[in-house]
Amino acid sequence: MAETSINTAETRNGNVFALFEAAARASADRPFLIVDGGTLLTYGEMLDHSGRAAAWLRSAGVAQGDRVVVQAHKSPVAVILYLACLRAGTVFIPLNTAYQENELAYFLSDAEPSLLVASLGLPGETVAFDGSRASISGDLSAAPWTKTSDLLPTVAATSTDPAAILYTSGTTGRSKGAVLTHGNLSSNVIVLGTAWRWQDDDVLLHALPTFHAHGLFVALHLALLHASPILFHERFDNHAVLRDIPRATVFMGVPTFYTRLLGEPAFDKTLCAGMRLFISGSAPLLDATFDEFAERTGHVILERYGMTEALMVTSNPYDGPRIAGSVGPAISGISVRVVAENGVPATIGEPGVLEMKGPNMFAGYWRNPDKTAEDHTADGYFISGDIATQDEAGYIRIVGRAKDLIITGGYNVYPKEVEMVIDAIDGVAESAVIGVPHPDFGEGVVAVVARDAGSAITPQDVAAFVGSELAAFKRPKTSIIVDELPRNAMGKIQKAELRALYKDLFFKSAA
Repeated sequence: MAETSINTAETRNGNVFALFEAAARASADRPFLIVDGGTLLTYGEMLDHSGRAAAWLRSAGVAQGDRVVVQAHKSPVAVILYLACLRAGTVFIPLNTAYQENELAYFLSDAEPSLLVASLGLPGETVAFDGSRASISGDLSAAPWTKTSDLLPTVAATSTDPAAILYTSGTTGRSKGAVLTHGNLSSNVIVLGTAWRWQDDDVLLHALPTFHAHGLFVALHLALLHASPILFHERFDNHAVLRDIPRATVFMGVPTFYTRLLGEPAFDKTLCAGMRLFISGSAPLLDATFDEFAERTGHVILERYGMTEALMVTSNPYDGPRIAGSVGPAISGISVRVVAENGVPATIGEPGVLEMKGPNMFAGYWRNPDKTAEDHTADGYFISGDIATQDEAGYIRIVGRAKDLIITGGYNVYPKEVEMVIDAIDGVAESAVIGVPHPDFGEGVVAVVARDAGSAITPQDVAAFVGSELAAFKRPKTSIIVDELPRNAMGKIQKAELRALYKDLFFKSAA
């Protein structure tokens, strides 16, 4: 795909879909989505379906700038719906399929969408909602726009127009909507295509969820920008991935994917001979996984770092040393710095808070200017809350996380949200939710629960209650009942002490 055609399309229309449309028109006969060994859609057919789906959105009363909330299983239908939202200039809001009705109620109240779309059988179908609603299945032939003959042209947008809102958990238990613009999405995907040396003959094996920035704005967008075929997996499955790796050149995953693949004897150098690039993100990759992967496959995983609010920020180089435990230097056009506790730049190797600035940075938190201002410095840097070090070559290492964020299987969990649910259980005095090392998920969520005097509450009671209140990835993998939680002289619960005490919990279980 000629770079000049991409740049020309960008100048004509700031809508990120204009980039994808230019690539698709130049390669209309190329496969877009390949499922179960056969091409489901070509790029030309993608343009047709997305145009009709965009026209359907208009007929459903969704205007440019309106918000569309989608809780949908990963499927070609969900992908087309997303592209239709971009094409129509509406604001796409994907929600995790694990969210329960009480969680959805907050998102709907906060986002005030014109339309709620949910997969059959998900809570989005039945949650209380006064606006328009539509249901979808995974069958493209049954999509609600199939009877629409009109095609909505790609709507003109500016680089500052909102394209999507992704909700990211908050330390107070309230999720915040990060507003990502067309310019954020366009700038990041163009830079990544160059940084990772995307090739005309690349084939992407896509097994990530599409309600998450990693699967949606990184993996899917890179394939769309270059009209690359996508081996489309609706979920990660070891055996299905092993089957398709010989047909792919690029794979993106969370560390959990790689640990599971390494558990398969067939995953070796011969199987991976045609692969060009393995990329890991969304959670820290263990050094042991990095080393074993290189030994088994002959490929060195490229680890990178990003955030919902910033998309991709740093990356180990395509050409150059990829260092275990490092997420590399900042990618082109993005500035990062590490700031010590006293507010001055950290010295080489000194831990501090990672801050970042660039065209990838979100426009702010939805309807929350105070939080937006709080998380930015006076000179415009976003304060990530992640603790990092930087070496002489500019390589960043994430060494900790402020505010006790837990990343389990690539998903963010803020303890306060889980604690609020557990603390509401009869017989619970208070709780402390922590993340401890887990052999499969990177970190496992653990609830340390202090019971009321005389209470007979059990871990099973806790599990039963949170099961109906929280998405599965947020639920504690185990609960530990205690009489009291450790505190310091100021009365603050000592989570570091709890993490140290239970650091081997899941490894003992696996032994």
